[in-house]
Amino acid sequence: MSYTQNVQATNKIIDTTLGFSLAVLFLDFYHACYNAFQEWGLTSSYSDSVLQRIIDTGLLEGPKPKLAALLLLTLAMIGTRGRKEEKFTYESGLYYILGGLALYFGSYLFWPEGEHVSGVSLLYMAFSVAGYLLIMHGSARLSRVMSREFRNNDPFDKENEGFPQEEGYIETEYSINLPAVYRYRNEERQSWINIINPRRGILIMGSPGCGKSYFIIENIIRQLMAKGFAMFIYDLKYDQLTRLAFTHFLKNVAKYPNLQFHTINFTDLRKTHRCNVIDPATMYYTSDAIGTSRSLMLSMNKIWALKGGDFFVESAINFMAAIIWYLRRYQNGKYCTLPHAIELAQTSHDKLFTLLNTQPEIEALVNSFINAYREGVMETVVSQVSSAQIAISRLASPEIYYVLTGNDFTLDINSAVAPKIFCLGGDPTKQEALAPVISLYIDRLNSLINKEGRHPCAIICDEFASLRAASVLDTMSQARSSNVVTVISVQDISQLRSRYTHDEADQVVNMVGNIICGQVGGATAKSVSERFPGTMQSKTTITSKTMETTISKSRQLTPVVLPSTIATLSSGEFLGIVADDPKTPIELKAFHARIINDHEALERERDRMMLVPFVSDLSQDSVLKQFQKVKQEVQDLVNSELTRIMNDSSLAGYIVKRGDKKK
Repeated sequence: MSYTQNVQATNKIIDTTLGFSLAVLFLDFYHACYNAFQEWGLTSSYSDSVLQRIIDTGLLEGPKPKLAALLLLTLAMIGTRGRKEEKFTYESGLYYILGGLALYFGSYLFWPEGEHVSGVSLLYMAFSVAGYLLIMHGSARLSRVMSREFRNNDPFDKENEGFPQEEGYIETEYSINLPAVYRYRNEERQSWINIINPRRGILIMGSPGCGKSYFIIENIIRQLMAKGFAMFIYDLKYDQLTRLAFTHFLKNVAKYPNLQFHTINFTDLRKTHRCNVIDPATMYYTSDAIGTSRSLMLSMNKIWALKGGDFFVESAINFMAAIIWYLRRYQNGKYCTLPHAIELAQTSHDKLFTLLNTQPEIEALVNSFINAYREGVMETVVSQVSSAQIAISRLASPEIYYVLTGNDFTLDINSAVAPKIFCLGGDPTKQEALAPVISLYIDRLNSLINKEGRHPCAIICDEFASLRAASVLDTMSQARSSNVVTVISVQDISQLRSRYTHDEADQVVNMVGNIICGQVGGATAKSVSERFPGTMQSKTTITSKTMETTISKSRQLTPVVLPSTIATLSSGEFLGIVADDPKTPIELKAFHARIINDHEALERERDRMMLVPFVSDLSQDSVLKQFQKVKQEVQDLVNSELTRIMNDSSLAGYIVKRGDKKK
């Protein structure tokens, strides 16, 4: 009620002031154009006497009346309050006022003098009134101009999206430092993305083309190799990262004691080393065989990963684990390779179960198969065995057999005596076929490197969702004390969930200490946005009513990074959060910046990159001969062992036949 009364009182004062202004202007017209008014018969003795008294005061001399009318108009317009409009500007209001002043005072050009001046008087009054109205309109327009800070000149609120970031260079024994540029308070500033504790894991996310490899992974490789790290690199698009690693291996070889460089690929076998992924020297217990089998089987069938504990899934895992451990024990692991295990798994049931039955350490793994077979429950036996046989038969290729039956190096890349750079090449055109083998290499490698007292090393998996290597999660969570840096790159959380279970994917995102995110959308953008702390920002609310506009200001906690911001990042633009170290704390852990690469220098480096050297002058005939050799060795093993068992009466109880119930 009080507010309404105040508004009404103000309006009355404004109307009264405006009325006085018009009255003074009319007096000026009556005085200046008296002869015209007399001709029009608009004078009287009473008005003449009033006019004379006012003239005697000196108010109507020269420009005084017009100035007085203009002053009163100005006072009236100062108190005017109108509804704000974004389209109105101060410039337009001033143009109206200046034009009005020109007409208002330009009317003196038509000053009426003498008799019969009615025409000139009309022009004088018309120009004065037109100028007066223009001044009034311009003043009203100025009162309705919305302040620029409230106008919609920044529809995406870019000015308020920035936040303070680390601008200093912080280097540690393990740090990765990326130069960058960020915007804060509408100003571009230099900064550094200091990943001072990469041992807590680095997760890189971003859609194809956002620059994950070019701006981040390649820089990580350069900097860690310059610090003398041993390294495993999964190079999906062989040999892009492999050539970079080999170039910097040659550049920094003096920093490593007895450094070795090894590469494996399944496309150009002349440039590949050979490595037995289940080297008997690294298979100490039956649990190693079970872990190897589980890794192989789950990587071959995405659905099996969701069926942990399922009868047929566990049967397939036990079946392959028994075969691997049998080969590990046979002649001290002479034929303990994955290709030999694949071939042995294809042996007929009578022969295979007889061989496995002779190994007491795997009795618990094969008893269910043997008992069902002896009972003649073939449907169960076939289902159990076939689930494994069909899966691993897809790996029976000459190229895989050739690579996996050699022993050029071991997978302990962080050996204190002989650290290694190991690049494992993939092939997008053969990804489904190669993924199980590559996954097994990574899982076996992770089981060997998580030991203290070793050389610092890094595990770099570009396009991590193209394979299934769940051991990386254990390494990320446990191997910090072993100085292992884990770097994984994915395009999106949903892509990660397509290969891993939801729990495993969430474990990666929630457990990792350093997150770097490029352009992504959907649930991934929302998840990353929620990790950023909010900031106190000023908010303005504008309410427009019929006759006025109300502006209110407040301060509230606002997210600094919205999902829509993450979805519209440019190539090379990343945001994220880094982890610090107790010895080197960082206050400003969050960043949103554009990483700076010296493109010309990198192009020169790319032109000078060393080609991956040839390992051997290999022919296709040699590969096929190795393929046939594995088959023949397994056949010879089966025949010789069966002959030995059949000729030894003490081993007669190990012979397994269908329908021969064990007593």
